Amino acid sequence: MAENNEVIIEQQEPGQQKNKIERREGEPTAAFKGATWAAFILGASSYLIGLYNATMELNEKGYYFAVLVFGLYSAVSLQKAVRDREEGIPVTNIYYGISWFAFIIAVSLMAIGLYNAGSIILSEKGFYGMAFVLSLFAAITIQKNIRDTQRARERELL
Repeated sequence: MAENNEVIIEQQEPGQQKNKIERREGEPTAAFKGATWAAFILGASSYLIGLYNATMELNEKGYYFAVLVFGLYSAVSLQKAVRDREEGIPVTNIYYGISWFAFIIAVSLMAIGLYNAGSIILSEKGFYGMAFVLSLFAAITIQKNIRDTQRARERELL
């Protein structure tokens, strides 16, 4: 390891000189960040394109759109609250509880909505469910990457 908590990774391709890529200790790699954003874009855009092309009523489309937005927000909020508590950053019990409650409600609304949707065939239900879960997971991971990068930069300044 180098000074200032930097990790130096040496890469060499055949016939080329060694390149040094500097990354702060604890910072996610560019490949991981890119994969996370790609998963989010793939999940959210698939969900939204599927919703746009669906033959369901406009109010149903609005319901599924609102559930996606609520789910994304609640997932990121929950991840932040859980991580803050784990790191000893004060989080009130009410905010922590509301974060869990909102996340559970969002996932439940999606599951109940898909279960009761008579106009959607089973393969479409699976598609919406998987795109929803992928989007939530990717949003959580993006928030984690942003926080890890920020923390690595703060450590470097110390």
